[in-house]
Amino acid sequence: MSDVVTEDTSAAAAQKKNGLPTLPASTIWMINFGFLGVQTAFTLQSSQMSRIFQTIGADPNSLGWFFILPPLAGLIVQPIVGYYSDRTWAPKLGGRRLPYLLLGTIVAVIVMCLLPNSGSLGFGYASLAALLFGAITVAFLDLSSNVAMQPFKMMVGDMVNDDQKSYAYGIQSFLSNTGAVVAAILPFLFAMIGIANTAAKGVVPATVKVAFYVGAALLVITSLFTIFRVKEYDPDTYAKYHGITKEDNAQGGNWWTLLKSAPKVFWTVTLVQFFCWVAFQYLWTYSAGAIAANVWHTTNAASAGYQAAGNWYGVLAAVQSIAAVVWSYVLAKLPNSMHKLGYAGSLGLGALGFLSVFFLHNQYALIVSFILVGIAWAAMNTYPLTMVTNALSGAHMGTYLGLFNGSICLPQIVASLASFALFPLLGGAQANMFLLAGIIMAIGALSVGTIKETFRA
Repeated sequence: MSDVVTEDTSAAAAQKKNGLPTLPASTIWMINFGFLGVQTAFTLQSSQMSRIFQTIGADPNSLGWFFILPPLAGLIVQPIVGYYSDRTWAPKLGGRRLPYLLLGTIVAVIVMCLLPNSGSLGFGYASLAALLFGAITVAFLDLSSNVAMQPFKMMVGDMVNDDQKSYAYGIQSFLSNTGAVVAAILPFLFAMIGIANTAAKGVVPATVKVAFYVGAALLVITSLFTIFRVKEYDPDTYAKYHGITKEDNAQGGNWWTLLKSAPKVFWTVTLVQFFCWVAFQYLWTYSAGAIAANVWHTTNAASAGYQAAGNWYGVLAAVQSIAAVVWSYVLAKLPNSMHKLGYAGSLGLGALGFLSVFFLHNQYALIVSFILVGIAWAAMNTYPLTMVTNALSGAHMGTYLGLFNGSICLPQIVASLASFALFPLLGGAQANMFLLAGIIMAIGALSVGTIKETFRA
């Protein structure tokens, strides 16, 4: 396919519509509403995974193996979902993208009920069976969550015009971060109301188990709202609005061919993404252990102090998400000419947040650290998809967005593999990984300078 683009030299260029109609705000909300439940599932996984695996007996130096599984699943699944959903039309099951949301939701709910029980099935502490069961359930949770997540990104590209796209992705970011807040604070809240936050050695506490059950229920409810309230464009209407033919999506779509003809902004944003997601992979992998060591002065995953640190990390993750919501509104006010400044500045502040985690030993001071991290997270959820979809036509939109997900997944895989050498090299202390993450995020901020926004002519 050929890509005709124009440089972003004027505000008029940024305001040009792509032929799609203006949608009511309620429709845009419903397109994105299920994202709240999907992000709840993802945040429970990312914020509690390290805690779960160390509780059932995983060695901290081996955590990277478990954290490879989620991005590996996304790397494989999201392009496949994009490719086949571009060719799907099943009106009885919702249309083009919604059947995949339905399938992903069903599987994710089942696996969310299994994962926190990895240590409760009699396998034994640190046994291969317990760790393998946990690894398999994590893999299936991420496979299904990726199947459920991708339709939301694609439906914005399918149905929302350029004038409303930043608003739509802003709503998606708001719901995503709201789901993240809910997921992050659930174990802390359940502990406050008296649910047990400790358990026998090798068993995940009830606070975490109940949080996963509540998250599963929320995923079902919010996904059903989107499935029943959104009507996707049929193939004829889709082709008319995007200025393509029905055959454009039915034919071609070879991944290698599409990557070779991808607009330049696809690759420059991918470069920025690489540094950002390496840093966040280390955040998710080492936060619970770093906070436990720095604040509660323990590395014993069975101790009350470690479990308290796990709950506090949940609170900090909620702080990060709230900060991201607030900062998203700030970024939305910036004119197009300041997008790169907003992007780079936000990542720079995030780098300071990462670095400060290493130095701080007070649990409340860490709130400032995670506010800064949330500012970077807001930029990572606001700019990349907007920049890439503005440069794409409607042909193979789902496949392109699935392939672009590699800019999220590959860095996480690289980070996890590199951790096997870097973790012992940096003294085997989980807090030390935040120094490295901060430097990497700072490089990401500098790499924003390589981006030149383009718009479909």
